[in-house]
Amino acid sequence: MPTPHIEAVDGDIAKIVIMPGDPKRCEYIAKKFLKGARLINKLRGATAYTGYFKNVRVTLFPSGMGIPSMGIYSNELFDLYNVDIIIRIGTAGSYSEDLKVYDLFLVDSAYSNTNYDEEVLGENINIINSSLELNTIIDKTSKELGLVLKRGRAFTTDAFYSNSKTTTAFALKNACSVVEMESFALFLNAKKYHKRATSILTITDEIYSGNQISAKEREIRLNSMINLVLESIIKIEK
Repeated sequence: MPTPHIEAVDGDIAKIVIMPGDPKRCEYIAKKFLKGARLINKLRGATAYTGYFKNVRVTLFPSGMGIPSMGIYSNELFDLYNVDIIIRIGTAGSYSEDLKVYDLFLVDSAYSNTNYDEEVLGENINIINSSLELNTIIDKTSKELGLVLKRGRAFTTDAFYSNSKTTTAFALKNACSVVEMESFALFLNAKKYHKRATSILTITDEIYSGNQISAKEREIRLNSMINLVLESIIKIEK
């Protein structure tokens, strides 16, 4: 059932999808972590792979950047490819001095003042939760792996280049610990189709200090997050 955005056919995409933003990160994970990884999409440069991690079939599919891109891909995966679970793995900026670069952050809820909610569901929803079931599994797995996992609310913004002081004040007013650009759309589509979704993020920018990691590090230095999500999916009841 190819779409204007995905060329995969029936059976190509697993029931569980891990969604980095960057297509190169999909390729990196497929080659380093999966067995039998097969390229199942390259339309529009969105290189996606399906393979196995410890006998669990999983698809890596890039979301691209921002609410519109995540909205398109997650909608088609849930609706047309019958995906049950999508876990976003991405990067975020931190508003809190308690969150340093390379810290792991599990998104319990996402806040946004986008119009995406009204256009998709006809409702005014500013805060939407991720899957408690998935979050419980991921939290337990992080402890088993000896990883420190912090949790809270993400601000999903429409504007990467924004007035930083205004945006920071707005996010903190709404109890957001980090800022990113995709989780709200993912969680909203999960709500729309009664599916499960969550986001695990690695802090790559400290907004309060200006400290950040390089573009290359964002591509390949996120192994703790990747290993956490892969070890978590083997515990999910299908």
